[in-house]
Amino acid sequence: MAGIFPWLVAAPSLLLLIAGLIPGDWANRHLAVMRQVATSVTAVAASLAALVAIGLAIGTAIDVPLVTVPGLPAFNIGVYFDSLSAIMLILISFIGAIISRYSIRYLDGDHQQGRFLCRILFTLGSVLLLVVSRNLLQFTVAWILSSYSLHQLLTHHRQRPWAIWAARKKFLISRLGDIFLLAALAATYATFGSFDYTEVFAEAVALQEQSATKSVLVSAIGALFVLAAMTKSAQFPFHSWLPDTMEAPTPVSALMHAGIINAGGFLVIRLSPLIVLSPVALSLLAIIGAITALLGGIVMLSQTSVKRSLAFSTIAQMGFMMLQCGLGGFSAALLHIVAHSLYKAHAFLSSGSVLEQAARMQLTQARARTGRAVVATDIVAVGVAAGVLGLTLAGFGISLTEKPGGVVLGFVLLLALTNLLATFFATRLWKLAGLGLALAVTVAVAYFTGFEIIDHLLAATMSRRPIDRSPLDLTVRIVAVTSFVVIFVVQNFIQSFSHLHWVQVFYVHANNGFYLDIPFRRLTGWVYGQPAAVS
Repeated sequence: MAGIFPWLVAAPSLLLLIAGLIPGDWANRHLAVMRQVATSVTAVAASLAALVAIGLAIGTAIDVPLVTVPGLPAFNIGVYFDSLSAIMLILISFIGAIISRYSIRYLDGDHQQGRFLCRILFTLGSVLLLVVSRNLLQFTVAWILSSYSLHQLLTHHRQRPWAIWAARKKFLISRLGDIFLLAALAATYATFGSFDYTEVFAEAVALQEQSATKSVLVSAIGALFVLAAMTKSAQFPFHSWLPDTMEAPTPVSALMHAGIINAGGFLVIRLSPLIVLSPVALSLLAIIGAITALLGGIVMLSQTSVKRSLAFSTIAQMGFMMLQCGLGGFSAALLHIVAHSLYKAHAFLSSGSVLEQAARMQLTQARARTGRAVVATDIVAVGVAAGVLGLTLAGFGISLTEKPGGVVLGFVLLLALTNLLATFFATRLWKLAGLGLALAVTVAVAYFTGFEIIDHLLAATMSRRPIDRSPLDLTVRIVAVTSFVVIFVVQNFIQSFSHLHWVQVFYVHANNGFYLDIPFRRLTGWVYGQPAAVS
């Protein structure tokens, strides 16, 4: 079994990559066969992912070379499979199986459907290869492959000028991320003499203890990896490509938002033993994450397009996830990735029914609209939310002060519970208020249950950031808390003051994303020698 198991771990990505290499013209001519291939291969990949996860639960994590290069051990290819890899492997393969089946009906009648299915399979295979890669070189190859295959999906509708333009902008930002990643790769090999995770992590700790000069170099490497992650996960100021790519077919949007965009967060969590040695890199990540969450959360509220609203929602969620990583809450970040991926895949695949769903949901319309009533409702809600949060923490025996970033993340959860409760309390109906309280308790219990499970699973995988009391850390906390307070205030009070002129002006600017996409839009126009298309 020891000899077979590593190949079983690699099998899902290999099967999808091989199927994705089927020529597009052949797939278009034999569409019925290609549809069967897509559904079968993704189902087998998901089944194998579940099987190897069970195998991991029974056995131990593995770090095995599958293909060796004589005389060049740095270029060996293999699998690194632990609890982090298992969680992501199951998540991506499961969502991929659903998206591939959805694509068959969504693109029914499209003369390029066969080619599209090939590209979906290849993209999924690239992301799964990234997840189980044994070393940084293999990871980088998978990173670039996933970016290339996603570009092919984004340009599926070649007759749409804006789709092509947005794909080009995404292509340029991705190449910038590649530069950061390749620079980090070169610096890592020059410093540690290896690309293998296990060797790099062990050497990083040793070098940090031996030399202040090496410590600075390790910090620089961590910062480069963080910058690469920021481009992949749509962090400010690299975020504008995500909402602009909504011209792509909906299955592509679901795949991006539920899978590919998580690669940046996965990179940070995977390399946490190295990145935690760079407090500056983590602080940068936390501050940028908080700013991104604030930006996405506000702009999302002003969008009139369902898919663009979901895109800015994803930007906000990825910002929060990166904030969690920057604060050292890697378990919370992974839980966020799993929950957000499942939710956002469902949200995109059901986006065509959003108007029908909105017509059935009248609860949010019952929120009080006057300023005083909103304040009174929120005061009651925050008190109840604090009680729910406190009792849940006591029940799980969790102390927020002992968790990296625990106080900040606990405060954000408090605001989320307050928002949930206020929605129900504003109806002034006891039955609905009781339902809201039950939901708040359920959310809190479910969150901390998931957190405890993932924290236990990742205990041997990730490194924990030491509790920091430095001025830099205090600045990070202030920026994070302020960002989410602003989001909370805007979400709850902006409607009460919508008649004011400055609010209407602010709405226009927010609807245009505060024009932060202009630099990359101009860069794209300069590189390709043509102005931006009209969306």
